[in-house]
Amino acid sequence: MKKQLLPSLLAAAVLGTVALSASAQNLAIVNGKAVPLERVTVLKQQIERSGRQVPPEMDAQIKEEVIAREIFMQEASKRGLDATPEYKQQMDLARQTILIRDLFTDYQKKNPVTDAEIKAEYEKFVQANAGKEYRASHILVESEDRAKAIIAEVKAGKKFEDIAKKESKDPGSGAQGGDLGWASPANYVPEFTEAMVKLQKGGLSDAPVKSQFGWHVIRVDDLRDAQLPGLEDIKPQIAEQLEQQKMMQFQEALRAKAKVQ
Repeated sequence: MKKQLLPSLLAAAVLGTVALSASAQNLAIVNGKAVPLERVTVLKQQIERSGRQVPPEMDAQIKEEVIAREIFMQEASKRGLDATPEYKQQMDLARQTILIRDLFTDYQKKNPVTDAEIKAEYEKFVQANAGKEYRASHILVESEDRAKAIIAEVKAGKKFEDIAKKESKDPGSGAQGGDLGWASPANYVPEFTEAMVKLQKGGLSDAPVKSQFGWHVIRVDDLRDAQLPGLEDIKPQIAEQLEQQKMMQFQEALRAKAKVQ
């Protein structure tokens, strides 16, 4: 008898081990259907891709969410909702979205922005923005005659800042006595820049300057060499900009190669 029972017991032990192994791969059994434990990992990754953190204390909540989704999916399937045209259309759109996202992610992994590219872009930035920065003030009015009168009043001793606060049509700088802060000449409209760079420190425009905004009375309060951020200060922004440029070029290249009829 013992010799006959041994194989049966051994078989039962082996089957039990297999069952335990299979069970370890599942989160739960819902209405007889296994819910793979892998779904927990996938849901966590999806949440993290959206920019949210998934601390360990959320594990129980995520597991409950996975089980709830299985329950709801089974009910939807029971009602035939997974066979409707609308469902199939939405699934096709979701498939497109996932594949396109993965295509772009794959491209970025294989074509990362290099430190050499970032440095080259920074040098372009420095060249384009090197030179002088101006701290200018202005009074913006609607008529040339009033602008001429203001120039005369300032030269006669009336305080520039007081006139700006009272009369300037530029609400931002007017409240500051006309002060525009430090800026590169390239920040202003051409007519303003052309007049401003001709002035020395403390200089006041001899004639009003016409622009699309009205008539300007300009004063240069100070000037200095351009204060540019260091490479490390703006490296993340440059990297992001280059990543976007590369992605745009990749997309345009694919469109150019495609035969669209």
